[in-house]
This record gives sequence, structure tokens and C-alpha cells, in this order.
Amino acid sequence: MTTDAVGGVWDYSLELARGLSRHGVAIDLATMGPPPTGPQKALAIGIPGLALLESRFRLEWMADPETDLVRAGDWLLGLARQRRPDIIHLNGYAHAALPWPAPVLVVAHSCVLSWWQAVHRAPAPPEWAPYATRVARGLAAADLVVAPTRAMLTSLAALYGPMRRSRVIANGRDPRQWRPLPKDPIIFSAGRLWDPAKNVGALEAVAGRLDWPVVVAGDWRRPEGGGTPPRSLTALGVITPERMHLGLGKAAVFALPARYEPFGLAVLEAALCEAVLVLGDIPTLRELWRGAALFVRPDDHAALRRALSALAASPRLRRRLGHAARLRAQSYTTRRMVAAYLDVYRELRAVPDQRSFMPPSVPGWLGHGATSRPAFLGPSG
Repeated sequence: MTTDAVGGVWDYSLELARGLSRHGVAIDLATMGPPPTGPQKALAIGIPGLALLESRFRLEWMADPETDLVRAGDWLLGLARQRRPDIIHLNGYAHAALPWPAPVLVVAHSCVLSWWQAVHRAPAPPEWAPYATRVARGLAAADLVVAPTRAMLTSLAALYGPMRRSRVIANGRDPRQWRPLPKDPIIFSAGRLWDPAKNVGALEAVAGRLDWPVVVAGDWRRPEGGGTPPRSLTALGVITPERMHLGLGKAAVFALPARYEPFGLAVLEAALCEAVLVLGDIPTLRELWRGAALFVRPDDHAALRRALSALAASPRLRRRLGHAARLRAQSYTTRRMVAAYLDVYRELRAVPDQRSFMPPSVPGWLGHGATSRPAFLGPSG
């Protein structure tokens, strides 16, 4: 299984690996991008049957990744020859086009073209064409493509073309690890503060006109350097899992007026903690939380302020919506997610591999053309 330690993909990978290990599945977790931190490594190493294999190759959405993508492909194929896996589980796109010795599953957590469309309300500029080619080739080569929502799968097909087979498997969390605590009059949020997709700026715009404080966990520093801490919010920065559990458990309201969020693990965690959800009115979040959240258009600051003020003024409304959120969240469990992936793995192993590939040594298997430095996307969650 490939992964990166930048954001939600790492949390997803460990949650799935932990669940799979209980079924006797051994996992070689191959990391690319910035290396995992000490605490991240400790969590991974603590999973029975997991081998952590690290690299620092650039991820496919980073600036000028072509050379690193080729080197990463050679590294991954070498690992496959040595480790002889039954399944190749890729949490990325481009490397699905390699000549793998086993069936290939691609899991689509997010992508640049859909991110750009949601954030900028326009198609991605031409410099992203090589990236789009690599993603399209990877999706077409995969034996199966999985996404956490139907809306995300629909977007992939519209942007990159047809896929052989696809399926929706919702992300999951263990309800035993995320429990409600006595609620405080706090509006909580979490995410990369610098990412316009999370739209934390909308919360900052209304925070000064709310009766309750707005507390946000997440890094305001951009990966390439720079960034400005918010002024109207209580910014906690990057916090430990224990502090995140405490913050979500005690928060009466969780607000994420996102412009783009293919799933949102923090939303699920907040819902399991019985926080009221106030979410951006976008297709993916509607699909997951319809009837269990309040929705506002991401750029409608007046509607966001009205929703948050109404919740602060009505304990009865908070109880009803908090209960609805937790009830819905209990359908997105780790156990259900793991069972769905085990079914997929069995299906892939039962079907003879009939794929044909362009060998990685052939120039152009990643697509042609230069790229400029992108606006950093980062994974979901």
C-alpha cells in the first residue's frame, strides 16, 4: 500500500491497516513525499503485521515531479519483486500504469482538477495537462478504482475518462475511539488553514460577530513556506491526537464550510463525538450527511453566521442535530470499511490479471510537458 504523511491519506491508511491486521493481513506501507514524523512512525510501527518502507520522492501533485515519479516507480516495482504482494493498493494515480505483478487497486482521495474546479470555479490551467494525462492513464490501467463517495467517482469519470471498474467505499472510524464529552459553548473546526478548499477564511470572516468562540486545529503554515495565522480565531496549530479527541469531544458545534472535501475524516470524527455539523453545501458532503447536518453555501458568510448563531441560541436544536450526526456517523465505521476492502481484495485475486502496460522505461509513460509550481492541494481529511 502506498501512502503519504501529508494529511488525511495517512490517517486513512493507518485506520485501514489496523483493521486489516485484525484479519491477519500483512501490509507493506510504502511512503512517499515528506517523511512521517516521529509520532506518525510510532503509530504505524505499532500495527501488527505492518512494515513501514520510507522514501522521499515527490508526490504527483507537487512541483516538477516527473523525475521523482520515475524513480519512485522503480523503487515500488523493486519492492513488489522482493515482497511479492497479493494486491497492489495505490493511494495515488500515476503508478497504476506500471507493470505490476499483482492486481492493482487505486483509491481516489482527491485530485487537482476537481480541487481546482471547486476552489477557482474554472478548469485547471494548461500547465496541469501532464498531471491530467498521468492520472487518466493510471485510472484506466487500474483493475478497480475506489472513491469514498459517488460524487467523487462521478467527477473522476467526467474529468479523466472511463475506468474499468469502480466502487464506492466510505471511509471509516472506530466509534469506540471517538466519544461525546460534556459540551462546551465552542465552535470547533479542523484542517489545513492555508488550503482555500477548507475555507477556514469564512469562519474567520464571521467569528467576530458570534457569541461563541471559534477554535481551529490545523497548520496555517504553507508547505512551501509562509502563511499568516488567523486573527479572529483561536488557532491551535497542529495538535496531538489526544488534544483532537478532547477538542472534538467537548465542542458543541463543528463547522467546515468547505468548497472541496471528497470525504472529510474530521467531519466524521466530530459527528461521532455528537457535535452539530455545519458544512459547506457541496455534493460530496450532501451525499454523506444529508439530514444530519446544516448546510451553507461556502461563500455565503451571512448564512454561515445565521446558522452558527441559531445553534448557539437553541440547546434543543443542538441536541437534535447532534444526535442525528452521531447516528449517521455510526454507519461509517472502520469495521464496515475493512469488510468492504477485504471483499474487493478477494475479488481482485480471483480474476486473472489481463492488463497490458507501457513499460516504465519507455519515455513518456508519465505524459509529456513541463509543469509550473502548483497551488498545493494536499490529500483529503
